[in-house]
Amino acid sequence: MLAALRLRDATMAVALLATTSFAFAEGPAAQPEQAGFSSQGVARIDAFIRNEVDTNKIPGAVMLIRRNGQTAYFKSFGVRDPATKAPMTPDTIFRIYSMSKPITTVAAMMLVEDGKLQLDDPLSKYIPAFANVKVGVEVREEDGKMHLDLVAAKRPITVQDLMRHTSGLTYGFFGEGMVKKAYVEAKLGEGDPDLAEFTERLAKLPLAYQPGTTWDYSQSVDVLGRVIEVVSGKSLYQFEKERLLDPLGMKDTAFYVTDPAKQPLIAEPFPNDRTIGAGAEMNDPRVARKMESGGGGMVSTIDDYARFAQMILNGGTLDGKRYLSPKTVAYMGSNHIAPGSGVVPGPYYLPGPGFGFGLGFAVRTDAGVVPYEGSVGEMNWSGAGGTTFWVDRQENMIAVFMAQTVVNRSRIRITLKNVVYGAFEK
Repeated sequence: MLAALRLRDATMAVALLATTSFAFAEGPAAQPEQAGFSSQGVARIDAFIRNEVDTNKIPGAVMLIRRNGQTAYFKSFGVRDPATKAPMTPDTIFRIYSMSKPITTVAAMMLVEDGKLQLDDPLSKYIPAFANVKVGVEVREEDGKMHLDLVAAKRPITVQDLMRHTSGLTYGFFGEGMVKKAYVEAKLGEGDPDLAEFTERLAKLPLAYQPGTTWDYSQSVDVLGRVIEVVSGKSLYQFEKERLLDPLGMKDTAFYVTDPAKQPLIAEPFPNDRTIGAGAEMNDPRVARKMESGGGGMVSTIDDYARFAQMILNGGTLDGKRYLSPKTVAYMGSNHIAPGSGVVPGPYYLPGPGFGFGLGFAVRTDAGVVPYEGSVGEMNWSGAGGTTFWVDRQENMIAVFMAQTVVNRSRIRITLKNVVYGAFEK
């Protein structure tokens, strides 16, 4: 069985590299050395991912690396679905969860460039329900019991706060605290609300922090999606499809997979690897709901997301079409929570040491503090379902890795970076 899998992987790798122009039309495939990698190093990438499959850590995976405009690595491993045993292929559709956030933020920045949205605009300008939000402060009584005081926000939530996770909003599915507990108890998604109803429900909950003071991973980008709807007069997906997804060639990136012919292409994790925080299971994108979660609801393919990442690396262009100004992309890739911003990392600071946060992306600020290799200025983010990508502006490189795993996602991401950078020849 393992020998058969290895043979299939090797055959698939040759086929992929031979037909890269079909899968990613921007440039031809390259031999590893042409893109600055060593053949031995590329073999180590193969060996790492294949071992993850062979030892049943993940059912399968697909990875693409482009450097200096050439595809240096593009291979599939294992199966897309452990139940059907269908092989992993480049057209496999993955739940990308929080890798939706950079897409939504780029869409919002297109409205900023249109002059229809300003980063310092108060959120309440677009969603009035957020005009009088309160901040939850935990207070211990003399008898030791805790209660939640609600105090006024010292300043409004801004659009920039939504993009950099400093709104004071939070998530309820990880961490502790009375505000997080309130998020869980509110059952925000109950009854199939659309994005407008969802944000109205969210506005009734207390903030975990004063706006603009603390980086805390949150529903902020879902709210940003609703701002896009209000400003554009279109649904989030309609706006993104017209302005970004279709022009970029991201034909399989959406919130749901409604085409029955494409539903067999959806990647699935192992049955015991489906829990995403607070007991929630991976969603079924075959079941269309009203909610379009710009913070975590999209599906995509490796080719689609590589196109998006390449556009960012190119400073806002792909295939001769401009989506954002290079100055806008550079601004998004700057550290918006640096000293002087007034923002401090919260207790669950997901970018990690050596990283700041820009608009929609983590941004690497230090070469040595981070416990894995990379370049200062890197822009990245990952998804709860096991997908990850990064844009290395110093090395003119993008890397996209797609798999469906919750249990092994963090370990794989860290090791993958060391293996990829360890494959550099120059």
